[in-house]
Amino acid sequence: MGITSGIVLFLVIWFMVLFVVLPLRLTTQGEAGTVEPGTPSSAPENPNLRRKFRIVTVVAVVLWAVIATVILTGAISVRDFDWFDRMGPPSSEG
Repeated sequence: MGITSGIVLFLVIWFMVLFVVLPLRLTTQGEAGTVEPGTPSSAPENPNLRRKFRIVTVVAVVLWAVIATVILTGAISVRDFDWFDRMGPPSSEG
């Protein structure tokens, strides 16, 4: 895995974790009873983005480290997912 693919992998993991974390512990303006004029009642009252970005970054780093380690060590390869034997025998070319 090169540096570019490592960065892309980290960014994909980061955004996936972000979309999971964003709705957690969210209080809408309608639930709080303080709807600002011009906004829907489903808008977040206080999204706590800094805190969520920190949590997302820590979780993404841990997940990225695990996934990058698995990729770099070759513990799991594409052939491990060839359940229907469509790839044929491994090539002896090195």
